[in-house]
Amino acid sequence: MNAPVVTGLGIVAPNGLGTEPYWEATLRGESGIAAITRFETDGHRSGVGGEVKDFDAAQHLPSRLLPQTDHMTRLALVAAEHALADADLDPRAMPDFSVGVVTAASGGGMEFGQREMQALWSKGGAYVSSYQAFAWFYPVNTGQISIRHGMRGAASALVTEQAGGLDAVAKARRHIHQGTPQMLAGGVDSALCPWGWLCMSRSGRVSTVDDPTRAYLPFDTEASGYVPGEGGALLVVEDPEVADRRGAQKRYGRITGHASTFDPRPGSGRPPGLRRAVEAALDQAHVTPDQVGVVFADACGVPELDRVEARVLAEVFGPRGVPVTAPKSMTGRLLAGGASLDLATALLSLRDRVLPPTVGVTRPAHADLIDLVLDEARETPLDHALVLARGYGGFNSAMVVSRADAR
Repeated sequence: MNAPVVTGLGIVAPNGLGTEPYWEATLRGESGIAAITRFETDGHRSGVGGEVKDFDAAQHLPSRLLPQTDHMTRLALVAAEHALADADLDPRAMPDFSVGVVTAASGGGMEFGQREMQALWSKGGAYVSSYQAFAWFYPVNTGQISIRHGMRGAASALVTEQAGGLDAVAKARRHIHQGTPQMLAGGVDSALCPWGWLCMSRSGRVSTVDDPTRAYLPFDTEASGYVPGEGGALLVVEDPEVADRRGAQKRYGRITGHASTFDPRPGSGRPPGLRRAVEAALDQAHVTPDQVGVVFADACGVPELDRVEARVLAEVFGPRGVPVTAPKSMTGRLLAGGASLDLATALLSLRDRVLPPTVGVTRPAHADLIDLVLDEARETPLDHALVLARGYGGFNSAMVVSRADAR
């Protein structure tokens, strides 16, 4: 079957609002991780995160949407607007049911939910917004985007935490093969509020280092966990023949392979499922390990999980057999938005044939296993990229993207 093409990108990230501002900051190694400003973090285990800065929803969205949307959904609506504009695609001008949407979320509108719960406890049920019925719900981004843009095609939402951003695009690809020619897919997420912060920090994986430059150090000997962030990316994915017929001007690349697996039950003695996902994605893409020009790592920042990932990459590609990068070291881990942001970044790498750096790492922990792109962007011939994501609870996802003209 023809591999779907990506014709539009919409990015909202802690180090850049919009595709080109984000990409330029990422190539410069500019981090968006800093002390949290949106709420008071005293009493919490950590106070460092990746906030989308200088974001005023009223400048981007109609006033009628503001009372009914969580911060997460506002970011997603802006990303959707950017992606559709980038693809020069107006769903309302397309035939009915031809454009669908799939988004990923880790939970839902946490900030909205917390605010309404506080109103319930302190004032009573009469003070709870009627929009609470859906603003907190994990499929809300899919619903709001589809309503705003008249998307009547296939629609759904996935919850696989970090892996969700890839799984959503993979599901969109299946819908295209099943007859919906154009899809908007990916993940945009946020849980940067006291309730969400508490939930994330209780996982035991969040770094407690106060220095924003040292808090999130994937694949470093001083790795102490990850930094949560917000944002993500949405992608316009199309049947290539339909894109040709409508005269789509951009081809960021093709979605050529995907696989997802689950880790075995703890204590079973069986190996993690990441390697199976990698090998199955490469097989589906008809790409051999030596053809992959870069791996965008999951890069959890938890020493044991980083060790597992480094070993898998060495087993599949050979020790230091492929450049590995983790641009999320500049944004933090964006829950369900993180993998789709990595996917968009991989497509930009294919477009410009340059690898973004991993920042902050000064003492690589697995230099014998992986060739980590450090400090500065690296120019290189590049036809295929592999993006990895692992979600809390044992989800693994791997996706191969290829240049539009790659064989």
